[in-house]
Amino acid sequence: MADRQTYDVVILGSGPAGLQAGIHASRKNVSTLMLGRMDNSSLYWAHIENFCCQLAVSGEDVLATGREQVESFGGVFRDEDVLVIEPEGPLFSITLESGDSILAKAVILATGSSRNKLGVPGEKALLGKGVSYCVDCDAGFFRNQVVAVAGNRSAAASGAVALTRFASEVHLYCDTLDVADGLRRQLDETGVTIHQGVQITEIRGETGVEEVVLDDGTTRKVTGVFIEQGAKGVLELTATLGVTLDESMKYIDTNKKQRTNIPGIFAAGDICGPPLQMAKAVGEGCVAGIEAATYARKLKIEA
Repeated sequence: MADRQTYDVVILGSGPAGLQAGIHASRKNVSTLMLGRMDNSSLYWAHIENFCCQLAVSGEDVLATGREQVESFGGVFRDEDVLVIEPEGPLFSITLESGDSILAKAVILATGSSRNKLGVPGEKALLGKGVSYCVDCDAGFFRNQVVAVAGNRSAAASGAVALTRFASEVHLYCDTLDVADGLRRQLDETGVTIHQGVQITEIRGETGVEEVVLDDGTTRKVTGVFIEQGAKGVLELTATLGVTLDESMKYIDTNKKQRTNIPGIFAAGDICGPPLQMAKAVGEGCVAGIEAATYARKLKIEA
């Protein structure tokens, strides 16, 4: 463990829940690391008019102020997405898109809940019949098959790399690929075919996916389409942890202290379910930050 930096609290997500958690954790004088890109938050593009004691303001400004607050209390930011979280003894090993690995005593999941859809014909009708929003969940169903991945950030790139262990061909479609150099090298080394500047405009098939239509006028025969836009979502990040989800498999179950069923893993904000409002996210972030800091301080690690 000595060769990797260990943080008391690591927070995934830089939206209102994550930032509020970061403020309270760092004020407890524990080492706090914030992960994720701020423009991944749905609040970044919004205008807020219904938050108590705050007149109309842009989400971007709110998040920028929150970041300043976290930093003022000693919190540190890395504008990277997380690829994998795994238990490692009493700690959690976190792999970043750059390839770096860190350790955390406590983790707060505050990545939001939305799954960005393509919004193309055939996507909804073929969901579960070749269309998937979770590589980690469904990759095994596509052994020795040709698949497509849609997206330009870490979720799509890491998903495409993972699919190469199962599929015979993996085609990644995106506008401009926006990932760390380490992840880009993995794409090249594993043989993913990258189609920059080409978008999927339609998904076709009768009882299952048969082909995708591209905006350059061509088609490609595939049996699977993985839509992985932005950062990894709740299903992917919790797959290796055993965190309990609700019946819809969309949200994380927590108690009133924002604790999950896994000791050391907390959650806050939209990832915990509706109402998907900034006020709820901030409140839950406050609780999660305090509880995670308290947990980290009490955790005993044998040398």
